[in-house]
Amino acid sequence: MSHKVTIQPSGHSFTVNEGETVLAAALREGIVIAYGCRSGTCGTCKGRLIEGAVDYGTYQEQAMSPAERDAGFALFCQARPRSDLVIQAREIGTVVKGMQIRMMPARVMRMERAAPDVMLLDLKLPSNEKFQFLAGQYVDLLLRNGTRRSFSMANAPEDDAFLQLHLRNYGGPFSQHVFGAMKEKDILRVEGPFGTFFLREESDKPIILLASGTGFAPIKSIVEHALHRGAARPMVLYWGCRVRADLYLHELAERWQAEGKLRYVPVLSDAPAADHWTGRTGLVHRAVMQDFPDLSAHQVYACGAPIMVESAHKDFTSQCRLPEDDFYSDSFTPAAP
Repeated sequence: MSHKVTIQPSGHSFTVNEGETVLAAALREGIVIAYGCRSGTCGTCKGRLIEGAVDYGTYQEQAMSPAERDAGFALFCQARPRSDLVIQAREIGTVVKGMQIRMMPARVMRMERAAPDVMLLDLKLPSNEKFQFLAGQYVDLLLRNGTRRSFSMANAPEDDAFLQLHLRNYGGPFSQHVFGAMKEKDILRVEGPFGTFFLREESDKPIILLASGTGFAPIKSIVEHALHRGAARPMVLYWGCRVRADLYLHELAERWQAEGKLRYVPVLSDAPAADHWTGRTGLVHRAVMQDFPDLSAHQVYACGAPIMVESAHKDFTSQCRLPEDDFYSDSFTPAAP
């Protein structure tokens, strides 16, 4: 049985088929609401149920607390209607609507071990296929056994000879395959683009770019896209990692700074004496707060571990006066649904 969903305040409506989530149906009908992981982990698609009932699905409490659920919220990437719905959700502008989500083969052209547990992949798509995406979006990689993992593009859309992905070894089956069995010339299947984490180019506000670990990948894409477009907005990049080796493209970020393209602030949380680190230490989002106690005139783009993204959102909006609508994030959750 299908159900009608109406979004407030826009009044846009669409039909959800039996078994579909609200998000999947909206995307199918060309209506883009804010979303990230699609697995009930990041909380980006959270919105309010005004009328109707849903099956809330499976999600992590970090994405929606019991108090939020009791207050009428739901995660639309997991929620399946039990009746017609009226919802309040954050819709994304027309820039995403014309992009087709596609599945296609990709050949592994280059594998580079950038750090002990970080692999850089260059994937070549079919020469007759044009893959359109926004800087900051991600794709799913699919193995033959049906395993699916999500990775952000690290290249700018204009640099489309290859899809560049940054993969961290988390020790799971997919990581073991990439770091132990995958070879150059192997064929993968790629599906995308996904996500609403991308540079809002209509704004002229200064930009704070905040990354932890391989959350640097979409930030790199955003930086290179902004530079390609000749953006004049000031940019400050904060990259937080545990030890020096985790800053796997440190020299690239230093070169951006040396060329006057942005200011770069690396931050290590657990640097050993052997690193001889003399830079900033502690939590990376705290370094931002020390440098920018007032973020009321800025935009923030944050990508990395969920705890970093959640802490930055909470502290920036509550203590640094960052407007809620000027915080854009992608919690790094590599396991896709």
